[in-house]
Amino acid sequence: MVAIARFVARFVAILLLDLRPITFKIARGLGQLGVECAKYLRGKYGRENVILSDIIKPTTEVFNDGPYIFADILDFKGLQKIVVDHRVDWLIHFSALLSAIGEQNVPLAVRVNIEGMHNVIELAKQYRLRIFVPSTIGAFGPDSPRNPTPNITVQRPRTIYGVSKVHAELLGEYYYYKFGLDFRCLRFPGVISSDPPGGGTTDYAIAIFHDVLRKGRYECYLRPDTRLPMMHVKDALRALSNFLEAPNKMLHRRVYNVTSMSFTPEELADHMFKYIPDFSISYKPDSRQDIADSWPQVFDDSEARRDWNWKPEVDLDNLVKLMLKEVKEKINDYDY
Repeated sequence: MVAIARFVARFVAILLLDLRPITFKIARGLGQLGVECAKYLRGKYGRENVILSDIIKPTTEVFNDGPYIFADILDFKGLQKIVVDHRVDWLIHFSALLSAIGEQNVPLAVRVNIEGMHNVIELAKQYRLRIFVPSTIGAFGPDSPRNPTPNITVQRPRTIYGVSKVHAELLGEYYYYKFGLDFRCLRFPGVISSDPPGGGTTDYAIAIFHDVLRKGRYECYLRPDTRLPMMHVKDALRALSNFLEAPNKMLHRRVYNVTSMSFTPEELADHMFKYIPDFSISYKPDSRQDIADSWPQVFDDSEARRDWNWKPEVDLDNLVKLMLKEVKEKINDYDY
């Protein structure tokens, strides 16, 4: 599992975008958000203006969808060449080992999540790129207020993933104030899409759909009453796109919370029972429960709503209907 995580995590997804047109470079392009982000932005800015990259071989569908190149987040000279050759304007940096997997291989997480961040932010400074780096609810810890968690509060995470996200937030803000770098960051909740789960603590909300539709049952690794903030990938991509397009004069911060809803595994299952009444669910909490217990239960994104008019569209019932449809299609298309 760790070897696979390493293979997946060290990709750079490049998204080239500019209103001239803009060119985006997306890091970790074949991850949960990378491919969907590329599709979304290509629809807005043109197929050739979004370059996706990773260190793994893309599927035929990904390769045919638009420009794709090899890039290693730990290879600074290779990244320089990409920026110069492709005249990159925006760098979107998704590369990271997620929470649960990061705890299994802390040295690798330090390299990918922290050294990789150093590479991309120095690259952005050197070439005057605009840069977006996502953060998450994992940037908070047990000393943070959990219901709700405001934009500015105590951050003392207890995972290397969370530590690396706080590091990225502070480093980006420093480069903004010190060098005038256009750094932007959104703290996402658990992002739910039809792709198979990738090792995050909130990924139970993805795994449950795959297991229920394939096997008719699901064993959850969190307690049934574990409340966490979540959003469907459609809302995540809208938030990202709206934030990238927001004029600097509208932004009072460089880092914002965004969310759509909060629910527990039990509440999610109850909504699923409306559409699939005969599946079974059991609960067997593991080490991920400790991680979840240190994270926000409800995210306060009022500053994003105020400053750049963020507003989610997908509620819990719509999320369940979307996921049942999308995961069924995924299962029909691919043999797991």
